[in-house]
Amino acid sequence: MTAHLLDGRALAKTIRETLKRDFAAFQRRTGATPTLAVLRIGEDEASAGYARALQKTCGGVGADFRAVDLPLSAQQVEVEEALAELNTSPLVHGIMILEPTPDHISHPALIDLLNPAKDVDGVHAINAGRLAADRPPYFVPATPAGGIRLLEQADVAFKGKEAVIVGRSDIVGKPMALLLLHRHCTVTLAHSRTVDLPGVCRRADILCLAVGRPEMVKADWVKPGAVVVDFGTTYTDDGLKGDCDQAGVAEVAGMLTPVPGGTGPVTNVILMENLLRAAERAVSA
Repeated sequence: MTAHLLDGRALAKTIRETLKRDFAAFQRRTGATPTLAVLRIGEDEASAGYARALQKTCGGVGADFRAVDLPLSAQQVEVEEALAELNTSPLVHGIMILEPTPDHISHPALIDLLNPAKDVDGVHAINAGRLAADRPPYFVPATPAGGIRLLEQADVAFKGKEAVIVGRSDIVGKPMALLLLHRHCTVTLAHSRTVDLPGVCRRADILCLAVGRPEMVKADWVKPGAVVVDFGTTYTDDGLKGDCDQAGVAEVAGMLTPVPGGTGPVTNVILMENLLRAAERAVSA
């Protein structure tokens, strides 16, 4: 068996073309341009690189990008004041607070202060709670939402399937578990302390990996014919690696998201969908 690879680049291109038309129509209808503000503290290079990628993504669909870069010396009160301005500005529709933040800045406190209506990355407790209860409106973190979109595009059947998610982060593992539960899967949320993790993984019809450990999951962890969604993105001396041994797992799985080229390309275009939705809600409020 050789797994069918789920092409995230092709799906992202399709979504992007639709978004270009939708953003243009929104601007014609309202006279406003959906705007994403990105708040960054300090000089972390990975964070700066992600901000540049977000700016490029915004430009690709017709959204505006606003960088709010504060120095490493900025104190909590200064950062909170900058965030408060973004929360209330009618010209800003979505806000992201990039990590890592300096040690003297409380990232959780900033998230608590974030306007849930502008929380396009779905990190505020109100959005997380609404997702858990499946009570719209809410924003879903873009990475798991993109993973679900890839599975839907491939006509994966969810109802009654056994799904295992390895990794319990608030921005990937937990929301992915909820999204699958809402689609009537039987869900196990596993992690590094799960007893007999390989055995648990082998039960899965849908196996989702979000642990950040390159090539941890081997072929003998995978049920023959299973759908494997690999959210892992770890840079190694041999290039970008996912959380599973792609070559080995591809010989066992029925479907597999490749790394690179699987879930990654879809994430930022899903974020743009969330931004447009936030802008639409703002103008209709």
